[in-house]
Amino acid sequence: MKAIHLINYGDSSKAFEVKEIPVPQPGSREVLIKVDTFGLNFADVVARRGLYPDAPKNPAVLGYDVAGTVEALGSEVTELSVGDRVTALTRFGGYAEYATTMVEGVAKIPEGFDTGLSTALATQACTAYHCAVQSVNMHDGDKVLIHAAAGGVGSTLVQIAKSKGCIVYGTASKSKLAHIKSIGVDYPIDYRSTDFYKVIKDQLGGPELDYAFDSIGGKTFKQSYKLLKPSGTMVFFGAASQIGGSKLKALGVVAGFGLFSPIQLLMSSKSMIAVNMLRIADHKPQLFQRIFNGVMDYVEQGIIKPTLAKKFHVDEIAEAHEYLETRQSIGKVVMEW
Repeated sequence: MKAIHLINYGDSSKAFEVKEIPVPQPGSREVLIKVDTFGLNFADVVARRGLYPDAPKNPAVLGYDVAGTVEALGSEVTELSVGDRVTALTRFGGYAEYATTMVEGVAKIPEGFDTGLSTALATQACTAYHCAVQSVNMHDGDKVLIHAAAGGVGSTLVQIAKSKGCIVYGTASKSKLAHIKSIGVDYPIDYRSTDFYKVIKDQLGGPELDYAFDSIGGKTFKQSYKLLKPSGTMVFFGAASQIGGSKLKALGVVAGFGLFSPIQLLMSSKSMIAVNMLRIADHKPQLFQRIFNGVMDYVEQGIIKPTLAKKFHVDEIAEAHEYLETRQSIGKVVMEW
């Protein structure tokens, strides 16, 4: 089978090469999927830049989510059948014509749902669901800040928060403000030309946020934390601000988070929650399955409605990475074989 390998860190135009490798065989609790489409996630860009410690060493096959049909089942798998149309989380290995993954990371695609777009339901929607439903308990009238609100995770967070009656502040670039407003953001903020911290603080009259969801990291995290009221919660699931510079910049992003003491959290009655979906999939597969089932329930209820940013053919993998990295996309970037 063909698989796209990351062979060089850095510029996407020199990063990838298609190689022939054997079709993987499923373990006893695994599923083999014939991949029609796979999704791109910002973590792929981080891995391509050599900044993702969890990524396998080069030459590596990246990829966290795929969609296609079940080709074979492990000996202990009874939940699915060969031929089922599915979407799935993959722990790398998704940039290939066939991929294996744990059965807990596989879900049937809803009837009539676009196969390519269903890749948004695995990594991105599951991340958003875990952050906004499993990790916290939002209520009607809560004030919520969501960074990168036009992205795959961010837009899903917006939809979940609005379904719970929250007042949503969302950051995005100027060209995406109309979109995030259309999906429910009450106060769209252009993060490039406006200081989101000052805008929200002035509008609320002080630190009055109940929740902040951050995938940017660094100084953005620190400022978002300062906007929380007592009992507020910071949910953190990425550090996109490290992209676009050297490893020295990445160290600067780490420093930008600031130092936090448990005593500081206690005295302010604030909390922090960090989310890494790979860790959940590795160590709590049954929890991941519950999260995926919850996502599918929300899809059927019409709460989660992912947006397709653009489809690329696999020959355009470098262009697709560039498109995602330069933040041109609104919604899910999908690759087709």
